[in-house]
Amino acid sequence: MSYDDVEIEDMDWNDELKAFTYPCPCGDLFQITKEELKIGEEIARCPSCSLYITVIYNIEDFLGDSKKHVVEPSKQQPIAVAC
Repeated sequence: MSYDDVEIEDMDWNDELKAFTYPCPCGDLFQITKEELKIGEEIARCPSCSLYITVIYNIEDFLGDSKKHVVEPSKQQPIAVAC
């Protein structure tokens, strides 16, 4: 069972760890990276103890530009190549 449910807005970005963090009762920090959030992970773990929290967030906020560069098959144009 998760120690707590925490909204991503209540977490801090840590440049050193390259992760969102939240204080753990043991004195360390729960951590979750942007890459983990992008793949749908919602569990932030503490590296010093067995506790973890559930992060509440909208995955679409972390997909960013990756969806903008996808060309849908119906919009692809054939290309003529000269030999």
